[in-house]
Amino acid sequence: MELPHKGVYTRLQCSKIHGIGVFAIIDIPKGIEIFSEDQSDLIWLKEKELKLDTLPESIKKLYDDFCVIKDKGNYKMYGCPNNFSNLTISWYLNHSKTPNVYCDQEYNFSTLRDIKAGEELTVDYDTYSDE
Repeated sequence: MELPHKGVYTRLQCSKIHGIGVFAIIDIPKGIEIFSEDQSDLIWLKEKELKLDTLPESIKKLYDDFCVIKDKGNYKMYGCPNNFSNLTISWYLNHSKTPNVYCDQEYNFSTLRDIKAGEELTVDYDTYSDE
């Protein structure tokens, strides 16, 4: 049996950047995939399927705050958790133009440099989301 802390490097805390952020709980070396144990899937929905204009503002805000948005020219795609009740810690990374985490084409997050325990992890949203 594997213990629940296997592969866990981070936790959620209040952020000085914005709301809640992701913070290192141990020193993390450069090049580590920090959420490798996350088994959640990203689902993709066309904007018209969501009917955002019919939703309450509080629900629309979930899509604005927690989706990867890809502009496909004549429509947008929203990458979301399969249910917003299933948000994992990776959804709480805050944005920075000088990030310490990189997101690849498969939406895996890896450290760009050594990160010290207590430091907030950030990513440049513009590298994987169009909005």
